[in-house]
Amino acid sequence: MKLITLGPQGTFSHEMALKLNLVKAEDLVLLPTINGIMTAVARGDGDGIVPMENSEAGSVGETLDGLSRHPLFITGEMYMPIHHNLASLVPLEKIRIIYAHPQTNEQCSEAIEKWGVPIIHTSSNASSALEAKKTPNAGALIPVIAAEIYHMPILVRNTENNPSNTTRFVRISATPLQDNTPEKCSILIDPNADRSGLLHDLLEVFARRNINLTRIESRPSKRKMGEYVFFLDTTWSEMTAGAILELIVITGVKELGCYRKIGVEL
Repeated sequence: MKLITLGPQGTFSHEMALKLNLVKAEDLVLLPTINGIMTAVARGDGDGIVPMENSEAGSVGETLDGLSRHPLFITGEMYMPIHHNLASLVPLEKIRIIYAHPQTNEQCSEAIEKWGVPIIHTSSNASSALEAKKTPNAGALIPVIAAEIYHMPILVRNTENNPSNTTRFVRISATPLQDNTPEKCSILIDPNADRSGLLHDLLEVFARRNINLTRIESRPSKRKMGEYVFFLDTTWSEMTAGAILELIVITGVKELGCYRKIGVEL
């Protein structure tokens, strides 16, 4: 089996995939975009590991949109502490530009403001390291694994705003997990309607069964302005299946899977 995640080498997704130790190195496939990962998984090329949300910057929109578009299922979730570092081939006082992924930029906004150096966004943390290496007087906000792979000296460690900064990753597959006692379920609700009390009616299905919603988030439906879909995570119980069936009667529902937390060695 192939395991597909975000590359090039040195991304947090790459680090998470290595920590899971699910496949041999030669069976780990690195792709440049989350949408590319999801397309490959939906095609049956293997399972995927993608970032879902961060405690500082919130949800990863590309992941949510991909789960909406592609016939995919979440089969596990993993949590990893996230620490960013300013790395460069030149001293801090000589840095004139810093490369950073947009999420990294947001997670390190306080340090960036203090330095007062312009930021250029990149497609991944690994790309930040590569761009900084070939640009004179440039720095990069990158994880330790990227600094080691690309031989970038670290000037300032732990530049994130929040020392408890954490990212939730999910494992995705073209087929759902077969587990009679999962810990959590995820669904996508597409109301395709706009009426008073709609959100109340949707949430009441869970409240009436005493099912805890651990996360709810709206995303644009991409059909027109003002239309939204809702991503929900719930704790699993014997009542969860009944709640989802009732929702299907009320509105459009896509089941994204029921799964467990996968422990990793951090």
